Amino acid sequence: MSINRRDWLRASMLSGLGLMTAPAAFCEPEPEMPMGFEVPKVAIKARLSANENPYGPSPKALKTITEAAPDGYLYAMEYAKQFRKLIAETEGVPEDYVLLGAGSGELLTAASLWAAYRANAGRTIVAPDPTFDALPRTSIKHGITMDKVPLVAADGYDINLNKLNERIGSQTGMVYLCNPNNPTAITVDPGKLRAFCDAVGTKTPILVDEAYIDYTPDPKAYTMVDMVKKGSNVIITKTFSKVHGFAGLRAGYMIAKPELLEQIAKFATGGSSMSMTTLRAAMVSLQDKDFIKFSLGKTQESKDYLYGVLKQTNYEPLPSGANFVMFPIRMKGEDFVGRMMEKGVSIRQWKFDGQYWCRVSLGTMPQMQAFAEGLKVIS
Repeated sequence: MSINRRDWLRASMLSGLGLMTAPAAFCEPEPEMPMGFEVPKVAIKARLSANENPYGPSPKALKTITEAAPDGYLYAMEYAKQFRKLIAETEGVPEDYVLLGAGSGELLTAASLWAAYRANAGRTIVAPDPTFDALPRTSIKHGITMDKVPLVAADGYDINLNKLNERIGSQTGMVYLCNPNNPTAITVDPGKLRAFCDAVGTKTPILVDEAYIDYTPDPKAYTMVDMVKKGSNVIITKTFSKVHGFAGLRAGYMIAKPELLEQIAKFATGGSSMSMTTLRAAMVSLQDKDFIKFSLGKTQESKDYLYGVLKQTNYEPLPSGANFVMFPIRMKGEDFVGRMMEKGVSIRQWKFDGQYWCRVSLGTMPQMQAFAEGLKVIS
């Protein structure tokens, strides 16, 4: 019996993948299997430092990746067009309102370059501090000044929109905020943010990074995409790196008015940097509502468990609208991270408002239990 090379490759890969997908869909990794990577002398039991989804990609997305891999020798421009169309339909905007990218990181970089090199624009970006640093870091490298508005206890560490507004002047080229914010996980009230966009958008563009919007109680109510639809000077970035589990596959998109996207697109690839496997899997994942529901449910279970652990050990977390939690710690952040690493748990630390903080991502229950065991020892 004859069989062509592509069919042989597809059959071989599917049989290999069967070992991973044979158990019931969405099953957790075995608790005894160490997750993540190894550093010298320490095996990571719980990688809780990068806000990844430990359950993704979904089984349907994995199957699609396997089916698409033999076509990897082809450029994927047709699938990029299909993906862009699907995003536009999902978000309820025309296709020319959508710009694709290999994760939202590429698009944030493009926005920072646009801010740095567009003519007759201010050379300052107003942003809360701390926030996700991809855009600020790139902007500074290209001569932009970051005007940082500190997060403080008096505001409950929420982003103070009034203070952001007060900082806007003739040299402001853009306002940047992440909502829910990273690393605090606090979500800005959507009504207040819409009012801010209405008022400030007449003075300068506003980029809202919605990497974690799927974890809010109602993503459609919390997103600012409706502000773009009504013509506001607002730019939205979204990513598949979180709830879809595509952090290593790289898929994201930007939504804005076509006249803004046309300018920003000069500094982006427009989706041509996305692989055949990623594009096809992302289209499947976007429509896999069962997996999204599963991931959100598992994240909430881990969050509830973590809140209980923190309460038992007398730590007070900030309210989280994302897949991570931040809480103040009682020792230097570097020491806290180092001692948790000795227990095989990878986390992140910050210092702001005169306080050291720990940010812990929400992993599987075995990973959260490893964190809890480490925390009780070092506390």
